[in-house]
Amino acid sequence: MTLTVQPHRETLGLKDGRLLIGGEFRETAETWTHHHPATGEEIGHFAVASPEDVDAAVLAARKAFDEGTWSRSKVGERIRVLRRYSDLLREHSDELRGLQALDNGVPLSFGQIYATSVGIAADIFDHHAGWIDKVGGQTLPPYQGGDHLAMTFREPVGVVAAILPWNAPFVLFAQKLAPALAAGCTVVVKPSEYASFCVIRMVELLIEAGLPEGVINLVTGPGDPTGEALITHPAVDKISFTGSRAVGRRIVEASAGTMKRVSLELGGKSPALVFADAPNVGLAAMTCMGMVTMGLSGQACVAHTRALVQRDVQEEFVATASMLASAVTFGDPFDPAVLASPLINQKQLDRVLGYIERGQQDGARLVTGGTRLEGDLASGNFVAPTIFADASNDMTIAREEIFGPVLTVVPFDDEEEAIRIANDTEYGLGAGVYTNDVRRAFRVSKRLRVGMVGINGFQLEPHVPFGGFKQSGLGREGGQSAYEAYTELKTVMMPLTDELM
Repeated sequence: MTLTVQPHRETLGLKDGRLLIGGEFRETAETWTHHHPATGEEIGHFAVASPEDVDAAVLAARKAFDEGTWSRSKVGERIRVLRRYSDLLREHSDELRGLQALDNGVPLSFGQIYATSVGIAADIFDHHAGWIDKVGGQTLPPYQGGDHLAMTFREPVGVVAAILPWNAPFVLFAQKLAPALAAGCTVVVKPSEYASFCVIRMVELLIEAGLPEGVINLVTGPGDPTGEALITHPAVDKISFTGSRAVGRRIVEASAGTMKRVSLELGGKSPALVFADAPNVGLAAMTCMGMVTMGLSGQACVAHTRALVQRDVQEEFVATASMLASAVTFGDPFDPAVLASPLINQKQLDRVLGYIERGQQDGARLVTGGTRLEGDLASGNFVAPTIFADASNDMTIAREEIFGPVLTVVPFDDEEEAIRIANDTEYGLGAGVYTNDVRRAFRVSKRLRVGMVGINGFQLEPHVPFGGFKQSGLGREGGQSAYEAYTELKTVMMPLTDELM
């Protein structure tokens, strides 16, 4: 039977998407037609923001920041709105997961996992609402001169351009907008053209929560012209972006002209270091393979796509990973039995298959997978879970971010070699360390050049910083550091006598 998601579109009452500029929803002459990655079906249309539309959205945010009330509101007001929004997200969780399934094909089953759920987005807004009345400045004693007072204040950075990828819209929407709004900024948000409908609904709920006119603005469309117009706009004070290194470099270039503040999360080639003394080698294999195949089918920046496995247990690791690969199910994302998504589009499908071919050419051992799924799934962008073993770290499949269901297993002999291989990469986002030796766990974690390390497991949480070293990006999302990244620090000096300072 031919796979179709059209009945779910009707059930959710999907409507064509519009821009939100200065409190007004607008249509545009040009629209984007979204096709579902699991079926190729036409799902719906949404507005493509022209450079003129982007200009209007940024100027609306600028006016709301400079002349409106949000940036100067009492902390209690901002707390109330953000916590009301958290409640609305939870109330509309099923609807939002359904819209995401229509957007990017992520199955409902995976949308219930905490790290990618609507629930973590609600918790992130709750968490940042809690910072609003706690982050302030300092008073400092005189260093020299007359009697005076030195004070520091944290003020909102201004107009924020929040640019989202398609793979995890709930958590990434929250990681960018929650601290920005908590700090008192105004925002222009641009979702990926491959995951716009759920973000449009999340923006509508922000309005319902009581956010003042112009504080949140929405522009939809592809990177060119919409994204380019946004990152180059002179009235934008800060850009927060999650996506590819190529676009990240372009944002850094575009920010230089006006010295925009920039936060970037640009992907990774994250290693999992599995030692022979791991508490459970099979569980480590299932964790790595699950990150690469379940849910997003490896289309996740922090997925541990390089498994560095001590040579003595490599075959045990590969055997367990292969068993899990054979159990992954694909199909209708609304079917609770489906565990993994398609690749997002034809371009990504071709890219992943190209990497698989390159891995075989370079001499890695293809253990399982490596092909496009056919039959009832032939209309979708599905690739079978793929494992390469006996790879070396100089191979393309071990160095470049594939962003697909491909696990590359690289053997090592001792701890020093494992650390050297793990750090031999341009990326530095995340890593895992699997060992029963607590001293080794901390010793290795300290030497890994990455932003996040999981010991015998890995979890994203609302209150911990997330981000990477090296070319994995700039800055952190999550926790107090994220809140402060949407502020500027101001110093005020005031004499306490008639003497000069």
